[in-house]
Amino acid sequence: MEEISVSIRSIQHYLYCPHRWGLINIECSWAENYFVTKGNIIHDRVHDPDNSYVTRNKRVITSAAVYNDELGIYGVADCIELTKSRNGVRIESLPDRYKLTIVEYKPHKPKDSLFNVDDAIQVFAQKLCVDSVFHCDAEGVLYYADEKKRIVLPFPEEQERYLQELKRVLNEIRKFTIKGEIPPIRKNQKCSGCSFQDLCIPKVVTRKKKEKFLEMVEQED
Repeated sequence: MEEISVSIRSIQHYLYCPHRWGLINIECSWAENYFVTKGNIIHDRVHDPDNSYVTRNKRVITSAAVYNDELGIYGVADCIELTKSRNGVRIESLPDRYKLTIVEYKPHKPKDSLFNVDDAIQVFAQKLCVDSVFHCDAEGVLYYADEKKRIVLPFPEEQERYLQELKRVLNEIRKFTIKGEIPPIRKNQKCSGCSFQDLCIPKVVTRKKKEKFLEMVEQED
């Protein structure tokens, strides 16, 4: 199953909701709402190549394509900051040594926690790709736009935990991809801000029940 490459974006979708991931990747459905549009605008600004810049001690690269062959994952990092450091790594075609920091932009900070663990796992997947490409030990940062605040993620302390969770998610993604099966809606799934509510019918627990519900609606019409 490791031969199936998985994008970091796909990992992000699965972490948010496996059923929604299935609708996107197995059924090829898509829907947008206010939250999706706002998030897209924020990421479009970051991914604009014109936003890359150089200061005296730092280079900022946006929309950086990265990958990790060992895990079979790939994607695009919102932003990678290269800060001059004697203990940093060499980057091809650049004159100095650099410490690398991955910055992932998110619209909203969670109300009851310092950061969203699913967001941290997404950045951790980026880190493994960046480390593989640049042979470094990159730092991970979440930037929440609503508070204009950076949160440094605890990768050194939580690396094994995040790695095991990432491997679990990758295994499930590949399993459902091979089967062509949409995962069921998980218990306690938060659906209030999801753009897929009309497609998904959140109160229905399984796809079979969803189809039965739609058949009942058609009969009433």
